[in-house]
Amino acid sequence: MTRVDFYVSPNNAQDADLQLVCRIVDKAWQQQNQVYVHAASAEQAKRLDDLLWLFRDGAFIPHCQATDPVSAETPIVIGVDAPPEMKPEVLINLGQEVPGFFSRFERVVEIVAGDENHRAQARQRFRFYRERGYPLETHELNS
Repeated sequence: MTRVDFYVSPNNAQDADLQLVCRIVDKAWQQQNQVYVHAASAEQAKRLDDLLWLFRDGAFIPHCQATDPVSAETPIVIGVDAPPEMKPEVLINLGQEVPGFFSRFERVVEIVAGDENHRAQARQRFRFYRERGYPLETHELNS
């Protein structure tokens, strides 16, 4: 059964959620997991794509957009609408709703930004998973 982890960050700074995603992606890559990041928009997907190249000196995280021809062979894929073609392991959801294909993954990571609007949306997603019996864990992060 899919495990769901909520990462709650008090940081409201611009792109703080994407910086957190970079850290989680880096850790998942080091553990040799296949990761699909479900972005809320094409603009957000592009910003994350750019940040993954720059977020830490000396870090190399092989990634691409879902529209790239090599996405099926790339360990980290960033997409917006369609489910990934890759072998599912970890889904990082940046969308406002639970993606319909989430149960294909062993693990779902939900990112919760510090502002109240994002927290309210995250509470709805939390209820969705809880009502269906998925194992949930919440990680309260320091700034």
